[in-house]
Amino acid sequence: MQKSFTKRSGFRSTRNTFFITAGVIALIAILCYTGLYIPGVIQIKGVQETRLGIDIKGGFEAVLAPAKSYVGTPTKADLEAAKSVVELRMDNLKITDRDVFIDNENRIVVRSPWKSDDTANNADTALKELGEMALLTFKDPDGKVVLEGKDVADSYAALSQKDNSPVVVLNLTPDGKTKFAEATARLVNQKISINMDTIQLSNPNVESAITGGEATITGMGTIEAAKALAAKIKAGALPFALETITSSQISASLGKGALDVMKTAGIVAFSLICLFMLLYYRLPGFVAIIALIAQIVGQLLAISVPQFTLTLPGIAAIILSIGMGVDANIIISERIKEELNAGNPLKIAIRNGFDRAFSAVLDGNVTVAIAAIALMLFGSGTFLSFGYSLLTGVILNGLCGVTATRLMVGSLSLYPNLQAKWLYGGKKVKE
Repeated sequence: MQKSFTKRSGFRSTRNTFFITAGVIALIAILCYTGLYIPGVIQIKGVQETRLGIDIKGGFEAVLAPAKSYVGTPTKADLEAAKSVVELRMDNLKITDRDVFIDNENRIVVRSPWKSDDTANNADTALKELGEMALLTFKDPDGKVVLEGKDVADSYAALSQKDNSPVVVLNLTPDGKTKFAEATARLVNQKISINMDTIQLSNPNVESAITGGEATITGMGTIEAAKALAAKIKAGALPFALETITSSQISASLGKGALDVMKTAGIVAFSLICLFMLLYYRLPGFVAIIALIAQIVGQLLAISVPQFTLTLPGIAAIILSIGMGVDANIIISERIKEELNAGNPLKIAIRNGFDRAFSAVLDGNVTVAIAAIALMLFGSGTFLSFGYSLLTGVILNGLCGVTATRLMVGSLSLYPNLQAKWLYGGKKVKE
């Protein structure tokens, strides 16, 4: 019967647990480096396809102004509303390193990084990622505008509760709710067309008066069609149509060699940390190195897979979370050492060491997680990048620095040749 190492937390380690855990981490590390692409099935972008921020790689600048069809001079409130829509789109696209502002000529200036797979570096093409800049309108059969894009608070694709068919759900603003209730009450059994400037996106029929501020568009052939229409409606929530006046490339603010310098510094720093952990904490230090590698590749995948923009503040958050991971492993290793020096058997020392360290590690991670969540909820741009990178680091610290480490140390301690107390930081006893 294979020996096992049972802990109060319910986790169970066997002699094979270390090799299984280390093997999974190795596979994740390879996936992080190479990525995975199976046509029509799955696409996982590796670290080499990470979208880098303007400060690291550069990007493009576009100047947007009210379209020629707009009559009059836009108010400051309208310009701020349009700016907010553009910023919200960029946040939803996970473009966290960007700059959006209104210049002295009442134009909106947008600066954004290149996409990871953009090799042409064409600003006009890259700008299309932000969506349609035309004005969204809802018109009755006579061509009268009954609703505008600014009256739509949100739109998303869903499945109907009646027959599970794809639909598009519209959530209206308070003003939009009033306008739409009046329009649908007089247009029952008639059509209200949804238009992006002169292009008709959809022409649904009004079945009944809609007074609750939420409307559902049916008749979508597929869920992909529903998502496409919802995205276009959401993109059109502008107070007026925008057009591009000028566009140009912008260079990296840190210089072309900044990323190479950061990579070199990271490799050197991590190597020194690994050397310290291995020499000072021995076997738990060796396990800590594997756990830290898992945390790093996990964070990089959490950024590259959803194409979250990696910015300089984001890199700072990764470094901070790695430091927290090192701190967690040091606390655990020191507690195990204290238990061994107090004369406890190895199995009890490992169990008590993890139990005693857990509260300190948990407290530190929870407080940092709260700060990271607050940054994500109330911040945008680089604040969102920092908060996201930090939160993923905290979560992975708990999974890798505590759970995976506990499983691997427990597994290795089952081997007779690895049960000497000095391997775990205890005093070496001369036989």
